[in-house]
Amino acid sequence: QLQLVESGGGLVQPGGSLRLSCAASGFTGRWPQIAWFRQAPGKQREGVSCMSSNGEMVNYVDAVKGRFSISRDNAKNTVLLQMNSLRSEDTAVYYCTASGVYWGQGTQVTVSS
Repeated sequence: QLQLVESGGGLVQPGGSLRLSCAASGFTGRWPQIAWFRQAPGKQREGVSCMSSNGEMVNYVDAVKGRFSISRDNAKNTVLLQMNSLRSEDTAVYYCTASGVYWGQGTQVTVSS
């Protein structure tokens, strides 16, 4: 069964950077579509970024365009989310998902001075 494990969250000051990792295991051959979601306290979970199965198509929610970048390391079976110029409103638990079916446990990102 496919499993996802996020890491890389933490506390960072506004304007800082973090890189989240989503380590995938339990699948063979073709990558599933991978997406990053986030959920802030009291808010609904929202999609942040996604990458197609072949890695050629990526998308971002408007709020993070130009600041976040999704990439994939096939050798390490890991999808990365580079987050730059972080803002307080980026504070949330970040989750990765494979095809919206399999979910990781989440990693907390807190942007605060």
